[in-house]
Amino acid sequence: MATSLPGDPGPTPAAATLLGDLCDRLRAGPSATAVLEDWCRARGLAQAPGLIAHPVAAPERPASPAQRERLAVPRDALVRYRRVRLTCGALVLSEAENWYVPSRLTPAMNRLLQTSEVPFGRVVHDLSPTRRNLSLRLLPAGDRPDTAGLAEPLFAIEALLLRADGQPLCEVGEVYTGAVLARP
Repeated sequence: MATSLPGDPGPTPAAATLLGDLCDRLRAGPSATAVLEDWCRARGLAQAPGLIAHPVAAPERPASPAQRERLAVPRDALVRYRRVRLTCGALVLSEAENWYVPSRLTPAMNRLLQTSEVPFGRVVHDLSPTRRNLSLRLLPAGDRPDTAGLAEPLFAIEALLLRADGQPLCEVGEVYTGAVLARP
């Protein structure tokens, strides 16, 4: 059953079209952070449409051998884990797990990732990253976005973020919620 916050009108009737549009933007965009900030601004989802990456307390999840291979790091190289909820105003748009290679970032970037609520895409923006999507899959609520609640997971994306020279910076797993379709 769909759930919503008190006073929230929920998704629009054209939810499937909006969902397709957002998926296309995320597939084509260089950074999920940039795409979501533009999405929030264009849809008027918050007075200040910047994203905040709220850390989620979770056990450390080491990078798998397959992730290490995609990140092009040896077995003993340090790969850090970060799990966050990305919010725009009061809306939780997605939850993201991020495995990143700190040696490929500046000390200032590493400090921000460990101590702030700045989204990964904004932290590494100066490296001119590009995004290579590994997968995008609809979750059960994504088949019925017009009735999905704000907290229901709609779709999931796995992607690599690459530096301008093609070297992988991170692998991310993102789950987007019905809140991405909310009306202002």
